Amino acid sequence: MTLDRRPTHVLFDLDGVLLDSERLYTQAAQEILNPYGKVFDWSLKVNTMGRDARDGAAWLLAELGVPLGVDEYLERRERRLRDLFRTVQSMPGAPELVSALAQRGVPMAVATSCHRDQYAVKVGGHPWFETFQATVCGDDPELVRLKPAPDIFLLAARRLEAAPEDCLVVEDSPAGVAAARAAGMQVVAVPDPHVPRDRVADADLVVAAVSEIDPEMWGL
Repeated sequence: MTLDRRPTHVLFDLDGVLLDSERLYTQAAQEILNPYGKVFDWSLKVNTMGRDARDGAAWLLAELGVPLGVDEYLERRERRLRDLFRTVQSMPGAPELVSALAQRGVPMAVATSCHRDQYAVKVGGHPWFETFQATVCGDDPELVRLKPAPDIFLLAARRLEAAPEDCLVVEDSPAGVAAARAAGMQVVAVPDPHVPRDRVADADLVVAAVSEIDPEMWGL
């Protein structure tokens, strides 16, 4: 499994790639939907992953016919997530991959749709995040559009002083893969087993887990 171009910089999504936090979003959403007899399964989740929180919430509530406003839903979810995020674990192999790239002198950034305060809670117990040279969060003042628009990856590349074509993105969501492609970057998809592979078919490589990634497959 090789890439067409040898990357010089690597950009990582956060949830489901570096941290095992996607399941926490699922748990929080399901707790809110339980009183309405609704199930937040993967046929729904795959359409909200990586997107702007308000857009995802509006789509979900309309799709399920749940009589909640977007603000109320997000406020309830945020309260629950703040507790859950303090328990989040690393994705298997993620710290090792980041360490291996750092040892090779590869500049890296995190590009995540979550807001800065959420990011701080998530990574608080994971000092290996200090390895990254840049972080772009969804509420960054320089960010105009979120995934699947390319803006977040283009901004991360600028902060690393890298050309888009020299960047490799590691993503788990269809929206993230689309954003990376729109940015003119190569992308490795690490989708959850529940995500249909045709939803990440535009990725240059698809692997089953972060722990399967070897920088040598990228020529590093």
